Amino acid sequence: MNSPPRAGRSTSDKPLLRVLAGERLNPPPFWLMRQAGRYLPEYRSLRAKAGTFLDLCLTPDLATEVTLQPIRRYGMDAAILFSDILVVPLGLGQAVSFEEGRGPVLEPLRDASELSRLRLDGMREKLAPVYRTVRQVVAALPAPVTMIGFAGAPWTVASYMVEGGSSREFAIARRWANEDTDGFQRLIDLLVEATVEHLSAQVEAGAEALQIFDSWANAWAAEKTSAALRRWCLEPCRRIIAKLEARHPHIPVILFPRAVGPHLSLFAKESGAAALSLDDSVPLAWARATLQPMLPLQGNLPPRILVEGGPALAMQTRLILSELGQGPFVFNLGHGILPETPLEHVAELAALIREGVPA
Repeated sequence: MNSPPRAGRSTSDKPLLRVLAGERLNPPPFWLMRQAGRYLPEYRSLRAKAGTFLDLCLTPDLATEVTLQPIRRYGMDAAILFSDILVVPLGLGQAVSFEEGRGPVLEPLRDASELSRLRLDGMREKLAPVYRTVRQVVAALPAPVTMIGFAGAPWTVASYMVEGGSSREFAIARRWANEDTDGFQRLIDLLVEATVEHLSAQVEAGAEALQIFDSWANAWAAEKTSAALRRWCLEPCRRIIAKLEARHPHIPVILFPRAVGPHLSLFAKESGAAALSLDDSVPLAWARATLQPMLPLQGNLPPRILVEGGPALAMQTRLILSELGQGPFVFNLGHGILPETPLEHVAELAALIREGVPA
């Protein structure tokens, strides 16, 4: 296996950082996307007292407690900051709220003339509570546990900003990108800079690794060529990672370009990421043969199998360990943990991972 880009660069004893530097560990480290959230009764109790979802995200004592809850319960190898990708548009000056039963609601941007509403200067001050949360979590974490900061990728964040909330088709954002390419590029360029600032502030507060979520990269993955996917997803993430590398050369970045299929090989070759996180549609044998020689991988248990538990969970967990555990690998889900996930199934998963890679 070829050495991943960051091989040998970590001097840490923390399992996650060792793997992100290219080392194979058995058992592999693990954490779960959305591990701090609605499936935990202690989270639901705190959420009921917090006011709005944004109040919870922007109150450091509460966000710190939520971030630490799954670490106390399950002993993951990493804590990921409890926050939301949409704090970046909030910090830029866009109106953002979260409504029960509907999700995020934003005052939509519909063309380039409205970009004047957004301002990068002052974003760090507006989001200071987020960075205070990072500092507090770092101070409270057990020594072997890595602190992960995160942000949404420019395309994914832009889609919310333009559509005004969640979308299945991304019709408005895609139309803007196709009909006013230069104007849409201005929005993406602003989000590149904002994301770099947001992630840099998390590193300065103590984050030791970063993850970029391009949850809606699949919106461009079915195009006849990869040109749009490259322009709106790969290239902005590459620029962010390069800028972060220049500022913080020893901080690894995990990239999650969700549901882009075989285009993952482009992200492995060209993004500069330390690792790729895989969604649960990615074939294990292909990932092992094609991607893992280039960089460490993270993933990719289907969240529904964690809900199911039992023999299906044991079989799929051992299969993933067998296929991807032969190289540098972080066990995770293929997307976020589902709210209906039974607590005992997460404990069962943790025990299975700690059994290690099957001989």
